[in-house]
Amino acid sequence: MKRKWIYIACLLVLLIGIILYGLAKRYLIPQVELDLDQQQQAQQNDSDQSNEENPINQSQQEQAEYDDWSYQDEHIQIQISQHEQGSGDDRITYYVADVELSDAAYLQTALAHNQFGRNIVDYTSAIAADHAAILAINGDYYGFRSDGIVIRNGLLLRDKGARTGMAIYKDGTVQSYDETKVSGEQLIADGAVHTFSFGPVLVENGVANTDFDHVMIDTNFGNRSIQNANPRTGFGYIAPNHYVWVVVDGRKEGYSRGMTLNEFAQLFEQLGAQLAYNLDGGGSSTLVFMDSVVNNPLGKQKEREVSDIIFIGQSAAEGE
Repeated sequence: MKRKWIYIACLLVLLIGIILYGLAKRYLIPQVELDLDQQQQAQQNDSDQSNEENPINQSQQEQAEYDDWSYQDEHIQIQISQHEQGSGDDRITYYVADVELSDAAYLQTALAHNQFGRNIVDYTSAIAADHAAILAINGDYYGFRSDGIVIRNGLLLRDKGARTGMAIYKDGTVQSYDETKVSGEQLIADGAVHTFSFGPVLVENGVANTDFDHVMIDTNFGNRSIQNANPRTGFGYIAPNHYVWVVVDGRKEGYSRGMTLNEFAQLFEQLGAQLAYNLDGGGSSTLVFMDSVVNNPLGKQKEREVSDIIFIGQSAAEGE
């Protein structure tokens, strides 16, 4: 009888170990699928191109005019504003960044540690600093899931359609699309440079969506409804090369409760977005401008590490 219980105990320990390892692999252990530094180095060697540590062109910086809330040079115009509404426990604090570019090449994306895979994360501000970003927001946290179409800077990284995605094209236009009805290769052939897989779509054809009752984060374990008040990050498209980014703080009584999806969609409609898309929110929601975090993540002045960012920086073409 004693041996039987020892045998059962060993099986339980083994089972618990397998479960813990599975959870660690799913949520904690970094799994690198592609190192972009190595790929970019090879491309630079092929083109015999020298690359400064800071990719922002020095002459561009010297010619730019900027302060704590705005930036302007001959190619980029950024205006940031802080807004507050409501009072007490119903108070909402959010930030709007209006962005106008001369070319869509100034809108770029970056991955934590310049690596694609699972559980590879860094702070939005750190990723932004690594790429000398002028302005940055957190992306879709692609590393939390194993599905979706992921295209970044023209490179197809994942092609497993699952939900409604958003694509940014080389002509500066933005479209939403059904990932299950198109391939990543076709999107690139059509001119897509970046895609994001989170959602939902907040605004279509200039009109706010209102049906968010069944919206879930993703298909993974732990999937839950996200329509209630939360910190938010969203990307809005006004016209080619004209965008509006919004970051809403939340989960801090007396400072900001966050926004519901309906409120977020209505805000983007009021801002003139023809299309708007919800990105990763909660503790991930972060806005960075000129190396400083503008908002107050979770009301704690503390960022959460993320997989990726969207940023405004020097066009890759200018470095040639």
